[in-house]
Amino acid sequence: MADFSALADRARTVGRGLAVTAAVGATAGLAAAGYGMWEKNQFELREETLPILPNGYGPFRVLHLSDIHFIPGQNLKADWLQSLAALKPDLVVNTGDNLSHVKAVDPLLEALQPLMEFPGVFVPGSNDYFAPRLKNPAMYLLRPSQAERKPLELDWPRLRAGFGMGGWVDLTNRAQSLVLKGLRFDFSGVDDPHLGLERYAGWPRGTKNQDITPHLRVGVIHAPYQRVLDHFTEDGADLLLAGHTHGGQICIPGYGALVANCDLPTWRAKGLNDWNSNGRTTPVNVSGGIGTSRFAPVRIACRPEAVLLTLTAKG
Repeated sequence: MADFSALADRARTVGRGLAVTAAVGATAGLAAAGYGMWEKNQFELREETLPILPNGYGPFRVLHLSDIHFIPGQNLKADWLQSLAALKPDLVVNTGDNLSHVKAVDPLLEALQPLMEFPGVFVPGSNDYFAPRLKNPAMYLLRPSQAERKPLELDWPRLRAGFGMGGWVDLTNRAQSLVLKGLRFDFSGVDDPHLGLERYAGWPRGTKNQDITPHLRVGVIHAPYQRVLDHFTEDGADLLLAGHTHGGQICIPGYGALVANCDLPTWRAKGLNDWNSNGRTTPVNVSGGIGTSRFAPVRIACRPEAVLLTLTAKG
């Protein structure tokens, strides 16, 4: 009987320990979720300087926006987007995933209207074509390619038309030159590689003596898959701009991203880094993005960001 009582006491002690552990875990989980919901609205501007312009040109300021994932009623996000016009950029580059709701097109265009006073270029992401859907978060982490089956179509044609009427140039599998502050920018963009839609248009052609006159070649991408970065780097790009990764979205302080949602190494999930391929090197800026999926509205150790790149002369 004494042995049985000791076993029972031990079982009760273990049970209490498990209950306390479960309660602590649940509390920690709720605290993390609450913090993540707060952090998703702590918008930041990351500033970088990059000496890549031909001698005698610059400075030139590029505002890089990505992964806005707009939902009607996101007033804090809308106000912050509008406030970015005070930066007076020389160019706005939008690398896609603007939407996260079927009714988001009009409020998003309203939020971006002040920025359409400046020259801009854009490409789409998968969440410009399709709305996100509710899914198992563990499945998203383990098998991200399975996360977007049977989605709801969004009104991308109307959003694209709105950008176009605002003066922004569509680079969806297209190339186009723009002269900005006296320098020719040659842009080449692709449709979303995450959906396998990219088709390379090369660089704009037709300008007399175009290869010997001062210019800058800029590749614009939504999802920075290695095959796409390799292509543009080997094809002579001077700068690549991409998004899609959300910077990992849920990161470990001191370590960084756990996932990149593509084949990019996780340490490259956000920031300005050099990409090397076949003996060539191109700087790549991967935006950590501005929004989240409506079904995963948290960020941890990865605040939403826009990026202001100041391009200066090489010399």
